[in-house]
Amino acid sequence: MPAWPFTFICGSDDFLVDRLGRERFAALATEATDEFSREIISGFANNVAEVESALNRLRESVQTIAMFGGRRVVWFKDVSFLADTVTGRADGTLKLVGDLQELLATVNPAETAVLVTAAPVDRRRAFPKWCEKNSDFTLVGGNDDDAALEGVVLREAAAAGVSFTSDATRLLLARVGPNTRLLVEEVNKLATYAGAGATIEEAQVVELTPNVAEGDFFETAEAFFSGDLRWTLAALERHFFTGGDARPVISALQNRNRILIQVRALVDAGEARLGPRGLDGLQGAASTYAARFGAAAGEKSAYNVFTQNPWYVGKLAGSGKLPVLRRLIDHQQEFIATFEAIIQRPREQEEVLREMAVRCLSA
Repeated sequence: MPAWPFTFICGSDDFLVDRLGRERFAALATEATDEFSREIISGFANNVAEVESALNRLRESVQTIAMFGGRRVVWFKDVSFLADTVTGRADGTLKLVGDLQELLATVNPAETAVLVTAAPVDRRRAFPKWCEKNSDFTLVGGNDDDAALEGVVLREAAAAGVSFTSDATRLLLARVGPNTRLLVEEVNKLATYAGAGATIEEAQVVELTPNVAEGDFFETAEAFFSGDLRWTLAALERHFFTGGDARPVISALQNRNRILIQVRALVDAGEARLGPRGLDGLQGAASTYAARFGAAAGEKSAYNVFTQNPWYVGKLAGSGKLPVLRRLIDHQQEFIATFEAIIQRPREQEEVLREMAVRCLSA
């Protein structure tokens, strides 16, 4: 007889939780004698009434006897009412969660295998703590989001028969961000390109992975801040050849320039320096200056260098010669003037950006 009355899988990322849930359900389903012994019930709910409806369906399923005998498998998936949301905090929901706990406690695992997957989950509440002690409990990802995402990269790479250097992993995470689905696809793309047994290097990530996390049109920004005018003009030509628009390019340039202005100020003040591990001293400077950014200090933003990854900031600043502060401020003013020119010349966007690049980089 199984040791636990049910299986509970939770975490902050619904994609990872659902993927592990599918694997666990497939394993449990092999024990069911026929397809009528396997059932999937949605636990997604927008209000208390939908929570009650979902729990009623679960109760009916758990209490149903297999038509041809044997063990039944029930997956209560995509449970959303255990999160710290309006629905999750409602008194009616809390009472229904108590009913769910009573139901799960009475499950006979020899007759019915119950799998519950939920994301996200407010682990401060009593029910998740009870599940930790009374179920086959799995927390996907843990509390460290960066470590969890790095684990995703390494596991996917191992499954695809490749490996990543530490720099390649960090750059991939910086470019893709916390989008787990896209991260998995990028790992598989790089693995297919490199071939089985290969080691993915940072250069391959630079070449093949777009900078989705910042919404950055990476080639144009990389070319511009490297100071290479020919490369910048060629990147602009490729961007507009595929039907691109000028506004996202300007936004990408402004965002990176904002970060570089802050880096330049910290470096000039002796608060930080560029090193092999990125921008050394950034965390120390944050203790002095981060409070000045107000309520937005914890939100990742190009306006606040302290919300950025020190290694990634170092990569941005070190990809070319870091301009002096006056030049960076001049760039920012040029970007503003260029945006105004685009409004006045909407049908000449590429020409406007090319003119800007020449003015900024020809010197």
